[in-house]
Amino acid sequence: MKTALVTGSSGFIGYFVADALLAAGWRVVGIDNMNDYYDVGLKHARRARLTAQDGFTDVTDTIAAPGLLTSVFAEHAPEIVIHLAAQAGVRYSLENPMSYLETNLGGTLQLLEAARAHPPRHMLMASSSSAYGANTQMPYHEDMKADQQMSLYAASKKASENIAHSYAHLFGTPITMFRFFTVYGPWGRPDMAPHKFTSRILKGQPIDVYNHGKMRRDFTYVTDLVEAIMQLVDAVPDFLTQQERYEGDSLSPVASFRVVNIGNAAAVPLLDFIKAIETATGRTAQMNMMPMQPGDVPATWADVGLLRALTGYVPQTTVQEGVPEFVAWYRDYYSA
Repeated sequence: MKTALVTGSSGFIGYFVADALLAAGWRVVGIDNMNDYYDVGLKHARRARLTAQDGFTDVTDTIAAPGLLTSVFAEHAPEIVIHLAAQAGVRYSLENPMSYLETNLGGTLQLLEAARAHPPRHMLMASSSSAYGANTQMPYHEDMKADQQMSLYAASKKASENIAHSYAHLFGTPITMFRFFTVYGPWGRPDMAPHKFTSRILKGQPIDVYNHGKMRRDFTYVTDLVEAIMQLVDAVPDFLTQQERYEGDSLSPVASFRVVNIGNAAAVPLLDFIKAIETATGRTAQMNMMPMQPGDVPATWADVGLLRALTGYVPQTTVQEGVPEFVAWYRDYYSA
């Protein structure tokens, strides 16, 4: 069986990626430190669903632990690595900045060193649409300059891209970085707006709506995101063999390295997303209109032309389709 290593395997996206790999016949080694940034019970529930399946090996530890990942690579020899472990959250980066340096930079560096010692066929690593920072031209395209990040979280993700590129150049490791756009769906994180909005609307409590509702997000349904990642597994960047370059390709001229957007290619007004939750719950939201929060951006919108060129696939689930699925899961999981 082919072996894949998934970091952050008990996280929201990591759980779905590991599950999809197992369904496709991969043996999966999952690493997660089960930290308490949000409800650990949710992480335990995700992990239990994975450990119940044949072919899954669980490693509970932090990726920043010196030598841990090198030992895991040596023991399991993963063919592909999907790196999703990270300290998430824009607002939390104002409260606990050191955790972002330890995990998003220190942990990523440990991973790259392990891959240097035991090279996989392809490394696929998560970045974020927040890397585009202060850019106002939309939709965001991978070849845009991205040097003005608005939060430490965003800066740590962009820095991890730069570090990964240097390793791809120096040691020949093929790396695809994907920039995610506002992912939501069942098993989603409690610190994210879809979860918080649904919880409070069902309880009849008011929700905080930032920038007075004048926000737009490229809401991406989690199973669409995972399908894009699965399709990218075999789209290995290779500049040495003069791999076919697509129009607007982000393939590096000096490394087997590429950045790819994964989004729904639609900038949905936040108030429309809230309306979809109201429809799915049968409740009306009470909204506290709030100013913009530090580090946030008013809009995100992905150009997915490169993803389409590489894989033939683009996400298609609308919020009118995806939100009811999330609300149904929320009602079931929380008996709401």
